Amino acid sequence: MRKILQDYNFLPISINITGKKILLIGGGKVGYHKASILHRFTDDVTVLSPEFHENFYSLPFQRIRKEYETGDLSGFFLIYICTGDKALNRRIKADAEALNILASVCDNPSLCDFVSPAIHKEGEMTIAVGSNAQDVRRSIAVRNRISELIKEGVLELFTTLQIK
Repeated sequence: MRKILQDYNFLPISINITGKKILLIGGGKVGYHKASILHRFTDDVTVLSPEFHENFYSLPFQRIRKEYETGDLSGFFLIYICTGDKALNRRIKADAEALNILASVCDNPSLCDFVSPAIHKEGEMTIAVGSNAQDVRRSIAVRNRISELIKEGVLELFTTLQIK
């Protein structure tokens, strides 16, 4: 029996990706969106796809132009699965699970080991807003409002606070 989404609990954490291999499978618009987010944190991502959205060429990531095969997962720490093929996404997720590799299937939280929150990053400060994969649009709206408050200087107080 498949769990309903409300039964899932996603723990908000920050993962050290220094020196870790990250694979993004899918070169379309959704894959590019995820890649542009990852680029704010690392330049070391491998993207695997038979075709690439034109904007991928603006990113410093390694691109491998090919169809997915199970062996492609070897050695990776995190995997983002962003193909437009639901059956392929499920197969890749199952392959990752068999190899104990954390995987996120874009647009399908019920298949995810982790989900990405809405993020505001400024220098070393990162603010993440999550909704336990329940309301992505609301998370983005809250993140956008926080970003506006920072730009307006309202939240500048927080960057100058010294905790004793």
